[in-house]
Amino acid sequence: MDSRDCRHPPGLLRPVIDRNRCEGKGDCVEVCPYGVFSVGTLPVDRRKELNLFGKLRGYAHGWQQAFTPNADVCRACGHCVKACPERAITLVRHSHNGRHDASIAAD
Repeated sequence: MDSRDCRHPPGLLRPVIDRNRCEGKGDCVEVCPYGVFSVGTLPVDRRKELNLFGKLRGYAHGWQQAFTPNADVCRACGHCVKACPERAITLVRHSHNGRHDASIAAD
């Protein structure tokens, strides 16, 4: 997988991670040609937002999760969506006001 599959301009779509599903395995980090992702520890204050399943999953995996520190360079190739074994990543249209508009599947 490489950047030739990425047809959208940077910032049009952004990856959103479902915190209740992510196990921080890092497959997204490995496949992203633009370095959008990193893996780190979910902060304590964000853990309270998780549902019971998310808390159990987080605890079992040492609270490791994927993050998108470089989401603004995403070109929506969908490699991350396909690579995530937990199906925790969705590409979402990003408006200029900072809101997410609509989810878009990447098949």
